[in-house]
Amino acid sequence: MIAGRAGRIALAVVAVLALAVVVFLVYAHTVMAGERPAALEAWRDDDVTIGQTERSFVIEPADGGSGVGLVFIPGAKVDPAAYLWKLSGIVAESGATVVITEPTLNLAFFDTRPLAEFTADAPDVSEWYVGGHSLGGVRSCQPAASGADTASEPHVAGVVLFGSYCANDLSRTDLRVLSLVGEHDGLSTPDKVAAAASLLPEDAVTVLLEGANHAAFGDYGPQPGDGIATASDEVTRDRITAAVSEFLAPPAS
Repeated sequence: MIAGRAGRIALAVVAVLALAVVVFLVYAHTVMAGERPAALEAWRDDDVTIGQTERSFVIEPADGGSGVGLVFIPGAKVDPAAYLWKLSGIVAESGATVVITEPTLNLAFFDTRPLAEFTADAPDVSEWYVGGHSLGGVRSCQPAASGADTASEPHVAGVVLFGSYCANDLSRTDLRVLSLVGEHDGLSTPDKVAAAASLLPEDAVTVLLEGANHAAFGDYGPQPGDGIATASDEVTRDRITAAVSEFLAPPAS
């Protein structure tokens, strides 16, 4: 009698766990899809070339490169292709290479692959930055803090945050940091970004993108809880391009 009851309880627990796993997998694989017109515009841009590996999109300048690269981690459950158009402007303007990761289960914190796995997709780059949007930006602060110039991991020169902030302390590092903040971001609000600013180096650069909301850093449509963008996608893209290109430019000799 007791054994039978214990068996039924065990089966019920297994069933609940199995259901939880299924629900989580459905949740993780339900992504905010990239908008096709924006992605197509990036693919058709003669100033850049776009390739895709099993783990990333790689955007490179069509005519040579600056030797600088950015590994960019998407926001939670956002299609990596949703960032192609916004980031392709940086590549065309600065000559930098951008590698957009395809996170495990579409959630950056489940992706434990080393940074070197993504930098290997752009072997001609000699100076690497890491960054990302929203949760992807939070995740990017971790390899930036721990990434050493070793045989296995590339040296990280700095961090680029899109509507994001760090959860770990980078304040005592010599990393260069650029933080782009959307004026109407309803998720990574300007106040939240400001509250976490003490975790960044003192010389971190913060740029307020007037009229931008959280979803404006990519092209995937509206996002629950976000504010309303008052700047056009074209204007926001131009502002992102200008700020990041200036940041990634080599110092004047």
